[in-house]
Amino acid sequence: MIRNILYEDKNIIVVKKPAGMDSQSSSSFAPDMVSEIKKHIHSQYPQSGEPYVGVIHRLDKPVGGVMVYAKTKKAAAALSAQVQSRKMKKVYMAVVCGRIVDNVENFVDYLLKDSRNNVSRIVEKGIIGSKRAELRYQIIDSMEIPEPLALVEIELSTGRHHQIRVQFAAHGLPLWGDSRYNPRFADRKNPGESLALWAWKLTFFHPCTGKAMTFEVQPEVRMFEKFLKNET
Repeated sequence: MIRNILYEDKNIIVVKKPAGMDSQSSSSFAPDMVSEIKKHIHSQYPQSGEPYVGVIHRLDKPVGGVMVYAKTKKAAAALSAQVQSRKMKKVYMAVVCGRIVDNVENFVDYLLKDSRNNVSRIVEKGIIGSKRAELRYQIIDSMEIPEPLALVEIELSTGRHHQIRVQFAAHGLPLWGDSRYNPRFADRKNPGESLALWAWKLTFFHPCTGKAMTFEVQPEVRMFEKFLKNET
């Protein structure tokens, strides 16, 4: 059964997705967020039939953090419209490898998804199938232990496949623990070296009342502790 429900009413449910769980229905036998939410709703209203769960945005399987799901088609349409109009604000924390020159920066690139290999890469503008990817980051803290590392806060303007991971890697700042885009971790299986990326803050307007809502969950990946333990 789903745990860590941050908010719920008849229209939406806001949850903390654990790292390592799919954010939408999966073809594997492992639990996924949609299935778990359906079980939760069914346990509350067992006579109501198959629950509706609308996926509004996604997180990569290794990434945990705040997510909102719709419980009605009307709520799903309203929340999806906020995503399209960029009224829904998704803010992440990440630990990146390398020395960052600018404390605040925008990345604007064009990404092409390779579905067969489940990766994306940056390509020239105009390549068929490519999509514009934009994000803004600012440095929260940096250190050398012994290599240069930085804790960054990232706000997405677009939501592309593996966007944060691909863009930072392409700009010479791959994420700590990223076995797909950081060559340093490509052959490592140590579970203590989890991907240091977390969806820590989500802001949107309630699809029915219009009320602004913000939810925050601090990162639960070990690497973040090196930075955040001194801020509490």
